[in-house]
Amino acid sequence: MRDLTTALAFTGLAALGLAVLAGCSSAASAGATGTSCGKTRTGVNVPVDILVAKGTVDCATALRVEGAYAAAIRAGDLRGNGGGAPVTVDGWTCEAYPTEQVLRTGYASECHTASAEVVAVLSLPSPSPSASTGS
Repeated sequence: MRDLTTALAFTGLAALGLAVLAGCSSAASAGATGTSCGKTRTGVNVPVDILVAKGTVDCATALRVEGAYAAAIRAGDLRGNGGGAPVTVDGWTCEAYPTEQVLRTGYASECHTASAEVVAVLSLPSPSPSASTGS
């Protein structure tokens, strides 16, 4: 009876371990087109949301690549309007959009591979209830 109890306990622990692993793998799953991967800041400290615009991308990768791109801009490693020149970051090509396009679309920059693309979209603050309406 003791061996049966030990075997059942071991089986239960093994099943629990597999469930935990399954949960971890789903948490690290990639985001499909349209997925919001989270918030970060551009190289000039403007808040942006990182969105999967094409393909399937692991959100941790998207945030890491966008963060490295912003860091390169802050460090002065890139030339152009806000680091607009294409640059390779961990196998991704990243570049900023021209100001006119940023104002029209809200897209500040993109990083892409042959099969996937993520964009940094301006993250506008919510207006406060006490904000003046010009009256």
